[in-house]
Amino acid sequence: MRAMSKRVAILGASGYTGLELIRLLLRHPEVEITALGTRQEENPHVSEVHPQLTGQLDLRLEPLTAEQLAERADSVFCCLPHAASAEAVAQLMEHELDVVDLSADYRLRDKDVYEKWYGVTHPDAGRLPSAVYGLPELYRNQIKASHLVANPGCYPTSAILALYPLLKAGLISPAGINIDSKSGVSGGGRTPKPAFHYPECNESLMAYGVGAHRHMPEIDQMLTEAAGESVEVLFTPHLVPMDRGILSTCYATPVGDVDTEGLMACLRETYADEPFVDVVDKPPTTKHVAFTNRCHLTARVVRGRALVISVIDNLIKGASGAAVQNFNLMQGYKETTALI
Repeated sequence: MRAMSKRVAILGASGYTGLELIRLLLRHPEVEITALGTRQEENPHVSEVHPQLTGQLDLRLEPLTAEQLAERADSVFCCLPHAASAEAVAQLMEHELDVVDLSADYRLRDKDVYEKWYGVTHPDAGRLPSAVYGLPELYRNQIKASHLVANPGCYPTSAILALYPLLKAGLISPAGINIDSKSGVSGGGRTPKPAFHYPECNESLMAYGVGAHRHMPEIDQMLTEAAGESVEVLFTPHLVPMDRGILSTCYATPVGDVDTEGLMACLRETYADEPFVDVVDKPPTTKHVAFTNRCHLTARVVRGRALVISVIDNLIKGASGAAVQNFNLMQGYKETTALI
């Protein structure tokens, strides 16, 4: 083990986000991966689960208790499903471990909203007020002081980065915001589902979760904060036949005589010093940000409507890369470590 390195564990290490976390953390100069958790009884070697890691990490996936993790790790990335994640996090926090949670369990501040949209009783509702929403572009200082960070959802990351500055500046109306998002198949996770099988999704486009996607209240929550009044977006996600990436086209009504230059100026000023957000002149594509922790944004006013286009890699900036960015802030490391 490297001198003074931070011992890190990953729960739910068998999924796509777990794989990306391992890849990123293996190149982190201040980190030693010491434990990989699974809810399965088998103890496969990580190279059996992720052959891409053959020869890079000699660990097995294990069903680990909070007590075992407290002995072997200082920080934990939790990649478990909703509800199961909060049950694990509650125990980890009792052992004074730092946690970055990649589930939805601590993103929504109102437990009633969480329970309505996720259909379960929140296992750790009392901890919601102390969890920090892990979007560094908005909450960098709070993340630095936190021991529990709620990593944002992938779709919300793309939409919030696009719209938050414009709402806060009063350049677009809080009413009538439409968000049309398209994501690669990896956004559905590694567990097989019929709609994600190759014969079903190849050469096809599909809208899903129409009017009921669980990321909608998360977007509402953050844009309401930006606007200072209630925001209820119309958010429609689509599955596209590619491995990774998200492209969100956000539609809003400009306020007053704001034009394209005004929208772009606001975005450029907001993100001028951000290491992972780029405001670009031409409409960006998902390939421009694939395998990176970057978000590319551009804006237009067209026929009286404001359009903001946002692209991210759903597995990096939308999940594991953002988690490492948050971890760096929590531990006092340079924010970009292992990410560029």
